[in-house]
Amino acid sequence: MKIIIAGAGEVGFHLAKLLSYESQEITLIDIDKESLSYADAHLDIKVIKGDTTSISILKEARVNNCDLFIAVTAIETTNITVCVLAKQLGAKRTIARISNTEFINYKDEVGFTKFGIDELISPEALAAAEIKLSLKQTSFNDTYEFEGGALTMVGLTLSRSASFVGKTVKEAAKIFPELHFVPIAIQRFGTQYTIIPRGSTEFKRGDNVVFVTSEGGGEELCRLTGKLNKEVKNVMILGGSQIGYKSARDLSDKGFNVKLFEEDKERAFEIADDLPNVLVIHSDGRNVDLLDEENISDMDAFIAVAGNSETNIMSCLVAKSKGVKKTVALVENMDYFELSHSVGIETLINKKLLAANNIFRYIRKGEVVAMTKLSNMNAELLEFEVKPTSAICNKYIKDIDFPRSAIIGGVIRNGLGVIALGDFKIREGDRVVVCSLLKSIKGVEKLFR
Repeated sequence: MKIIIAGAGEVGFHLAKLLSYESQEITLIDIDKESLSYADAHLDIKVIKGDTTSISILKEARVNNCDLFIAVTAIETTNITVCVLAKQLGAKRTIARISNTEFINYKDEVGFTKFGIDELISPEALAAAEIKLSLKQTSFNDTYEFEGGALTMVGLTLSRSASFVGKTVKEAAKIFPELHFVPIAIQRFGTQYTIIPRGSTEFKRGDNVVFVTSEGGGEELCRLTGKLNKEVKNVMILGGSQIGYKSARDLSDKGFNVKLFEEDKERAFEIADDLPNVLVIHSDGRNVDLLDEENISDMDAFIAVAGNSETNIMSCLVAKSKGVKKTVALVENMDYFELSHSVGIETLINKKLLAANNIFRYIRKGEVVAMTKLSNMNAELLEFEVKPTSAICNKYIKDIDFPRSAIIGGVIRNGLGVIALGDFKIREGDRVVVCSLLKSIKGVEKLFR
């Protein structure tokens, strides 16, 4: 697949990096020579220096043969403009990064596809949505919803008190036959290896386990693992960035009590005017004495979305030391994901990863409708729609020649999520959630074409 990326900033570079691992033909365009030089030295891609809105530059990139054009510069209007140009010049599909979420809310009414823009993405809106979801599932360190929560992916670390530690998956299934969850990936404590669990796989203390749950499954997991899914009502946010603003707005609209710290005076007053139900404090939220004055120990959740990853992590550790149960940190360095859980931060948010997950489904073959990469694991979670021509259609799961390093986590049928076992028959129109190691994705895709 030939893919052109306009914009070599954080999101653009990360996308180019991930897509180059997929052996895609990538061309990266940017006007900044330094950003391109770094990408050219570190990635197996083609780079072109120039204005992304220049028609001659787009033609040099052979946009007429482009399967996917992704505009992720820092300027929203540039992304919209270049996608329109790319479509007119022959690009098959275009995706534009935007910051104004009104465009997404009214995209059908405005008809962006008529202009030549097939998809709009906002990393900031995706991050705010991820934060809101993490506050619904406070016991878990990783969450993702399929079809509005018909099936939910959750991740947690097994403690000694977990009921199924020391038991195999098969033994646990016999003891708890009515459960509404299934393990789909395991990372052993102290290792970098991802295991796709089978019946003989044993749960061990310290395992980081990812489950797919249907309705009620989250509560069952909490009971069996000794976790407490505490209701969140009082939230403190560090940073009035776009993500901080969107999170504060969305949470206050849902009835949460929100306090937001913003160091910039003008920005603080701007947010206070826009969000009358949010208590905005003009101050440096890293000040521990001030946090104590604002009763941080009474908070149910602390969300750090300032501009610096290290500041966000350290602020969450301070909040944790003050007794806050749920902490969420925005980070840009992917290496911090491995560190986070060991130091006690439940959830890390990364805009680049969220944007990449949102875009990746367009390069996956088969009818992929949603996907996410598992944090710190060498695996992806994909949702496929079953077509009448799919090799998996009208077959029982036990009769499907499924790759050993992949597993079906659940099926959504008529809007309802089901934890599907071997005697479940797949039908046309079903949406099947699959967890797969990267090496087996091509084999999985063939089953859904």
